[in-house]
Amino acid sequence: MTVEWSSRCLNIALSEFRLVPISHSRSGVASVCAAALTLSGLLVTGTVAAQPAAAADQAGYQNVRINEVTSSNNDTVELYNTGPNAVSISGWRMSDDSFSPQTFSPSSSTIPAGGFVTFNSPKGLGDADKLVIYTAGGTVVDRVEWAANGAKPAMARCGGDGTGGWVTTTTASTFGASNASGCPSSIPAASRVRINEVTSEGADTVELFNGGNSAVSIGSWKYVDNDTSHSSVPISSSSPSATSIPAKGYVTFDSALGLGDNASVFLLDSNGNTVDSVSWATDAAKPSDERCANGTGWFHTSTTTTLGSANSCSGSGGGGTGGGGGQLLGGGGSLTSGCTPEAPSGTGSTPAGTLAWPGGLDVTIADNVCAFTTSTGPEGRDLSGLAFDPANPSVLWAAKNKNWLYKLVKSNGKWIPDASWSVTGKQIRFADGTGQPDSEGLTVGADGHIYVTSERDNTNNTVPKDTIMEFDPAATGSTLTPIHQWDMTSQFPQLNTGSKDDANLGFEGVGYVPDSWLTANGWVDPLTNAAYNPANYPLHGSGLFFAGLEWDGTLHVYGLDSDGTFTTFGTIATGKNSVMDVTFDAGTQRIVATCDNTCGETHTFMKVNANGAIVPDVTYTNPAVMPTDNLEGFAIAPKSTCANGFREAVWSDDGIYGFGSGSSSYGHAVYSGTFPC
Repeated sequence: MTVEWSSRCLNIALSEFRLVPISHSRSGVASVCAAALTLSGLLVTGTVAAQPAAAADQAGYQNVRINEVTSSNNDTVELYNTGPNAVSISGWRMSDDSFSPQTFSPSSSTIPAGGFVTFNSPKGLGDADKLVIYTAGGTVVDRVEWAANGAKPAMARCGGDGTGGWVTTTTASTFGASNASGCPSSIPAASRVRINEVTSEGADTVELFNGGNSAVSIGSWKYVDNDTSHSSVPISSSSPSATSIPAKGYVTFDSALGLGDNASVFLLDSNGNTVDSVSWATDAAKPSDERCANGTGWFHTSTTTTLGSANSCSGSGGGGTGGGGGQLLGGGGSLTSGCTPEAPSGTGSTPAGTLAWPGGLDVTIADNVCAFTTSTGPEGRDLSGLAFDPANPSVLWAAKNKNWLYKLVKSNGKWIPDASWSVTGKQIRFADGTGQPDSEGLTVGADGHIYVTSERDNTNNTVPKDTIMEFDPAATGSTLTPIHQWDMTSQFPQLNTGSKDDANLGFEGVGYVPDSWLTANGWVDPLTNAAYNPANYPLHGSGLFFAGLEWDGTLHVYGLDSDGTFTTFGTIATGKNSVMDVTFDAGTQRIVATCDNTCGETHTFMKVNANGAIVPDVTYTNPAVMPTDNLEGFAIAPKSTCANGFREAVWSDDGIYGFGSGSSSYGHAVYSGTFPC
């Protein structure tokens, strides 16, 4: 038989016995090679009994991460698959720091891509403990350690399932679902430090990145590899020595343990709590394994190292945690007569602190080419606002700038106009039955009516007309007139300059936010400086409307009264230069302010803070496979649609440009991806 050793060791042909390598670390290579040479000499005088081969590691094992663990009650463990393919965990085992690896009974023997599996520890977990997961072949998959009470009520990855830093949660555990709702509102500074890049060539270097806004002391932090016989090593004793990592900065050090193939690095803080980890398969850290996006995303095999600076994210993919950079699927088709895509304009930078898209990496082009041509918009462009119908999530409402509404339904994976409502969409007018509302955003109210924002009349496009209009989707006919119309134009004199460009920077999106969320979260009414009391506004219905202003990225809050008047509750800063769509997501219990390429294709999730103010919580960018275009519409499907831990997210391209002429996305407006439940 032929024994396959590390490339740094000899390949020794043996005819009567099998040797099984026992160390993955470089420091053990010399002794293992020496042992091999000694044993080969024994063949002259005797034989060694054959040993059974170790079980092969399951494909994609390195993409499975411990995602949540509790040392309370049933001592439950949650695993999450960050990779693009399902992974079998049949035969896997676990251990803590006091017993040998044991089998466990998972909720499923296979973890789907982006899915969760849970199990109860067969031996229990202590107040201060260590959990290690092994493949059936004995390879370490992942490991997490916590100090006293660190896993009560639970210890979970926050800032992204499978990719976030470890944090002791402050609310109930979220086993079998995304950790987001169980994570504290403010992630500790230490948990914003990530292993960002690692190489198993040359000096076996590890790079850390601090995604937070303040420096973090790491003088007492340690690291360890996947060899469970190894003790952890202080970062400060490694070369070069490091004791602090600056905000938005990097630290690199050479592993004193050596890093080989099928290996891991685990980062521990001064209390012994795990901060982050990465595992990689054969050759996946050559030349390096790097997070994509930098500091937040899943790991990816690079083509060149970028130690000490932002990751290049140009490589083969599939090497480390998460594998692959995703695929853009679907699309294609020839442009119809008159259909003319428009190249994007106004591209700006991504705000600091933006996190990678937390959903699936793959995105599908989900409409027919040139699907939204109309009599007032024959070029097919300007599909802007999107909103799922909460009462019927199989329906997606869409607003086209030049006064059209569409009721979309799924057919063979595509969002197409509902023929029973109108196969060509319905034209909308202002309350007097005239004009062409520059319909940019829309939302669905508690009454099932569609509320649409307009920033001007396209028949007089140099004059702003910032309005919110209420339409009954059950009304018959091909043209809809609003039941009510609320005009806020006078509040924005900066838009009334005689310039069509300024007039085009008004209400770009709108989201209906229920009173129940505002009161439950302690929102302070800026008109009374006391807790919001809906009873003070008897004609407004059961929620308020948050309109996004493209001019400066602010949200403007209104109570829309049934008598045609309205109450203005003030302005909310989103932290963005512009806002293109607004939605309330009941799944995350957040208001989402979306900006297109103007702000780096980002979505800011807003919460109510301890002082009763609505403030930014976390910002995500789009999946990396999507174009950088005027993607003005965004909607997330209700949580009731969740499957395998995900629900649909949908975008619309105002310019139907995609990646340009000749690309599969050219002439398409609608993109479909996934968002965690």
